[in-house]
Amino acid sequence: MLGRLLLSRGYHSTKGVFGNRPKPRSRYEGISAAVLEKRNANSNVYRWVEAYRTHGHRIATIDPVKFYPAEEQSFTQLPELQYARYGLTAADRIDPTGLINVPQQQTRTMAELDQLLARMYCGTCSIELGFIESEEEREWLAARYEQLFQQAPAPSERREIAELMLKSQAFDQFLAVKFPTVKRYGGEGAESMMAFYWELFRCAGEADLTNLVIGMPHRGKLNVLTTLFGTRPAKIFKKFKGYPEFPADAQAMCDIASHFHTSTDVTVGGKTFHLNMLHNPSHLEAVNPVSMGKARAKQLAHADGPYAVQQGADGYHRSRVLNVQVHGDAAFPGQGINQECLMMANVPHFEVEGTIHLIVNNQVGFTTPAERGRSTRYVSDLAKAIMAPVVHVNADDPEALAGVTKIAVEYRQKFGKDFFIDLNCFRRWGHNELDDPTMTNPLLYKVIHARKSIPDVYAEKLIEAGLFDRADVDAIPRNYLTAELQAYEQYEPERTYFDKQWSGLRQPSDEVTVWNTGVDYRLLSHIGRESVKLPEGFKIHIDARLKRLAEGQRIDWATAEALAIGSLMYQGCNVRLSGEDVGRGTFSQRHAMLVDQQTNEIFIPLNAMAAAAGPNTGRFELANSILSEEAVLGFEYGMAIDNPNNLILWEAQFGDFFNGAQIIIDTFLVSGETKWMMCNGLVMLLPHGYDGAASEHSSCRMERFLQMTDSRETSPDGDTVNLQVVNPSTPAQYFHALRRQMIRNFRKPLVVVAPKTLLRLSDCVSPHGDFAPGTHFQPVLGDPEAGARIDPKRVRRVVLCSGKHYYTLQAERKTRQVSDVALVRLESLCPFPVQAVRDELAKYPNAREYVWSQEEHRNMGAWTFVQPRFENMCERRIQYRGRPEAATVAVGVSQWHLKEAEEVIKTTLY
Repeated sequence: MLGRLLLSRGYHSTKGVFGNRPKPRSRYEGISAAVLEKRNANSNVYRWVEAYRTHGHRIATIDPVKFYPAEEQSFTQLPELQYARYGLTAADRIDPTGLINVPQQQTRTMAELDQLLARMYCGTCSIELGFIESEEEREWLAARYEQLFQQAPAPSERREIAELMLKSQAFDQFLAVKFPTVKRYGGEGAESMMAFYWELFRCAGEADLTNLVIGMPHRGKLNVLTTLFGTRPAKIFKKFKGYPEFPADAQAMCDIASHFHTSTDVTVGGKTFHLNMLHNPSHLEAVNPVSMGKARAKQLAHADGPYAVQQGADGYHRSRVLNVQVHGDAAFPGQGINQECLMMANVPHFEVEGTIHLIVNNQVGFTTPAERGRSTRYVSDLAKAIMAPVVHVNADDPEALAGVTKIAVEYRQKFGKDFFIDLNCFRRWGHNELDDPTMTNPLLYKVIHARKSIPDVYAEKLIEAGLFDRADVDAIPRNYLTAELQAYEQYEPERTYFDKQWSGLRQPSDEVTVWNTGVDYRLLSHIGRESVKLPEGFKIHIDARLKRLAEGQRIDWATAEALAIGSLMYQGCNVRLSGEDVGRGTFSQRHAMLVDQQTNEIFIPLNAMAAAAGPNTGRFELANSILSEEAVLGFEYGMAIDNPNNLILWEAQFGDFFNGAQIIIDTFLVSGETKWMMCNGLVMLLPHGYDGAASEHSSCRMERFLQMTDSRETSPDGDTVNLQVVNPSTPAQYFHALRRQMIRNFRKPLVVVAPKTLLRLSDCVSPHGDFAPGTHFQPVLGDPEAGARIDPKRVRRVVLCSGKHYYTLQAERKTRQVSDVALVRLESLCPFPVQAVRDELAKYPNAREYVWSQEEHRNMGAWTFVQPRFENMCERRIQYRGRPEAATVAVGVSQWHLKEAEEVIKTTLY
């Protein structure tokens, strides 16, 4: 029972939650009595057949280069595959019914069966089945795989495959002549991938899929974009000539051609589906979780897959959105993000109901030979962690690749699980066309350079079969490439952004805009009550939220968050919050996903509210994630770039955990818009604050995010900054920051320097008036005591600070009755609020000292960001008060921490 529960990957709740559709029970009835009887009667033969299915791949001829050490070349058979080992002889005649899936069930000799099994499992493709626990899946896979060898493609299909491969080769040869100094990462040696995409498209039409979302690195990307995906070669050529890929009015720095994407409709066999090939960075494999998130967002948009409403036992339909990932052979086992992605494959709120993986196995990574690039037999061995089927294919056999691709799609549609194809090919040149691989792999490349190209080998095979002739090869169109090169100057870059679901949004102007994000408190009060409303008999701990709402004067952080999310749901926005333990919150503050203490049932009150409000109300998806940052954040970025009407939030368990996702932050989040015109409104919540807990978990390293912004030091920022960073000090400010993400007519990623101790600090509350219509996020909060206890004319020092640190300073100022120091809070760090700061400084005409105070060390925090902007644009010198420079975030001795904290306060106020 426990094993079945673990494999189901469902909730312990029997009712399910939004974004997690319960899976129906398998209808598999087991192996029939007749087949079992046949297998038992021929048990030795069946053991021998199973040995082929388990071990045949070890001696399969899947390598098109045939570069083996001498001792391996002579090792042509395995003892497990010798039928004599099972007491059988060559003369034994066997009826293969129930033992092997062959169409003619006539008696055959063991020698004939040996030849048949060797062709199936030791030829140019071979499947691995032994590690798959499910008998149903093993039986189905064996049947479909063995049937593959009785289904030869039609002559017309073989010609289509040949033509696509020859076109790919012609494209690479054309670029080699016309752009000899450009790195193009061509498909030479891997042209068989054309057969993969060709069959994938046919299967997508047959399966009535609506969307294909593909993540693919550089290798052969330009070939498939131009040959199969409808991208004009003129666009590529114009880029190679040194021109931008976007119209002149786009605020973009652009990227290299091998990072291009496409979003287009494809029609095959009268069926049309939408194809998204995503932008990829040079960090190999980083695009994979992004493609999963994008696919998941498509499922959300279409109420498909995990978001579909199940109609009874027979109403379960596999998702019509398919995720496809293409990997490199060195990168797939070498990059940890792939393990993270596989660990998400069957987890609620992250599953996409099966991904099809193609590993383009060059057998060398950059210059690293395969045997030094991993510790496993195959590049695909990570797949065994989730018991995903793996088929190894020789690139010289594109027909087998097409057949296996068909099986992959059928398997995904039937079982909703991942499938791997290991395409063993080679790289005609080095890491790129300008790299000489013979320096590090001379013998390997001696073999590669001596052999014919994969398209030529396949074309000759068809010529020998009478299906092709030399005229067909010569007729492969090449002139269109010349015409496209001549037309590149007239080619006008397409405006592919702010279209379809992004219509109505834009890139912002170079000014900071203010958006009314307030909401009538009667609605907020209703949302607040609904956020803690429970079904009858549902047992949880008592929540104080209702009391706070009734008072209306002490709205805390968690309540403000619930109000922001609930109000956006009422406006039709879907909200997704993911991260480790986000349902309750790392600090047990959120309690948005409630668990009955007696029955273990799960209940999300805001979704009950949404269901009662009607179909136009958004839904709240709480995605408790695996212990991952990089893949999970990439997944959430993928969801955020798909639809601007979904608010996507990712919360780090502690702020410093973001650094596990640094690749996603650098290559996608902060640079995706300027590189690719790909906007997103992803919100990162990073708990931050020095509380004596030593280095880890004290700081979210806000200095790194500020350094990654394109904020200007000498002129005011506008909404055009690539990344917005806020350190809100009140619940209302947090409320407005979240709502502003969706209310504005543009999308920018937002980093929230989130609190820890403020979650329960009695002074960190907001009155209902701060949420009212007409209110908004304020980039600067002035001193609330100015004009009361603090006389602005007597203020000698103005202290600027941010976030939690304000409350520490304010408590000390009140205790010591300091009356000549004003405290001004910078709630927005980027964009830097120049005018708002100036307005606050003008209130203190006699001030002579200006101080930036922070609890972080001098080489950390916001100091190095604030100082030049304040001095250049506010025209005043500003002094530093805080901890001195340090190599680590915080000391690990509590007494030292307290002494440092006292010193920061003392030097700031006195």
